[in-house]
Amino acid sequence: MKKLNSPGYRIAEIDPLADRRWDQFVENHPFGWICHHSGWKKVLEMSFRHLEAHYFVLLHNGKIQAGLPVFEVRSWLTGNRLVSIPFATISDPLISSVDDLKPLLSAVTELARERNIDKIEIRTLNSSPFFSKTDLGVAGSYKHHYLPLDRPPEELMNTFHRTCVRQRIARSIQSGLEVVEGKTESDLRDFYRLHVLSRKRLALPPQPYIFMESLFNIFHPQGRASLFLGKKDGNAIAALLLLKFNGRVSAEFAVYDETYLNVSPIHRLFWEAIKSSSEEGYKVFDFGRTSPLNEKLMEFKGRWGTKAADMPLYFFPSPGSGNESNREGTIGYKLMRKACRNAPDFALQHIGNFCYRHLG
Repeated sequence: MKKLNSPGYRIAEIDPLADRRWDQFVENHPFGWICHHSGWKKVLEMSFRHLEAHYFVLLHNGKIQAGLPVFEVRSWLTGNRLVSIPFATISDPLISSVDDLKPLLSAVTELARERNIDKIEIRTLNSSPFFSKTDLGVAGSYKHHYLPLDRPPEELMNTFHRTCVRQRIARSIQSGLEVVEGKTESDLRDFYRLHVLSRKRLALPPQPYIFMESLFNIFHPQGRASLFLGKKDGNAIAALLLLKFNGRVSAEFAVYDETYLNVSPIHRLFWEAIKSSSEEGYKVFDFGRTSPLNEKLMEFKGRWGTKAADMPLYFFPSPGSGNESNREGTIGYKLMRKACRNAPDFALQHIGNFCYRHLG
């Protein structure tokens, strides 16, 4: 390999919580996102015991030039695999060339052999062009919708769909919906209650409360997480959890009580979040990752004047034909959806806790 044969280059494994070079590197890399930050490792360690982290770096004379974090996901139910990075919407390897990527991939595949792990999964967005000359195969792709914050909010609004977005925002303002910033544990509990309602409506398991709590408690004091609540008559009826890092704001969780759809609370929260992100100087507002099979959500995000980019999933060994990201047709997935659809709220949280002990 070209770089490892050059003087001063070597591969190492580091602990980002102990090595200050890592966060400095992440903050200055164009692909750096909050999931690469050492705080994300802390969130996962506090929330999920079935994950074990490995942060591989390419060093040049002691300075980090590239990095690839992977987590062991060990499960008797879903199998053992290496994933970069669990529960993250954007998780590019932090590389600048194929020469950066190849020695890092060699280190990861060697780890897989040592640990008797038969699958490696790497999720990409901006780094995907570098994978064309690797042994990894692409299997499926998500869509990433984002809004460049390159104009004042009032001009951005002119790019939104007139009836499906702008009129709904106006309706929400006229309804007297109150928008407040969530800061307390009580606010987080309101958000999670709405999260459980939303996941049940979609017949999906909710993420464990400890994951949301850890995410908020670690990143909110740093100014890297915000919670917007929409309140009607003093009751929280919708919420939006945002993550902020490296010039980018991402709407990670948008949840609501469908009883109040007539006042369009989610449209209002997105608008307030876009405005505040622009005013705070952020450059991009993300609408998150979406499966192309979810046509309704794809349409919703497209109506906000967004651009869309592919987010390919790469696997080793190469899966050949098939779509690894499409699990909707499996028997296990259908059974899980049925259980979530019919479970009472308290049981749904237990289902979520069980399911997420096997996911990554």
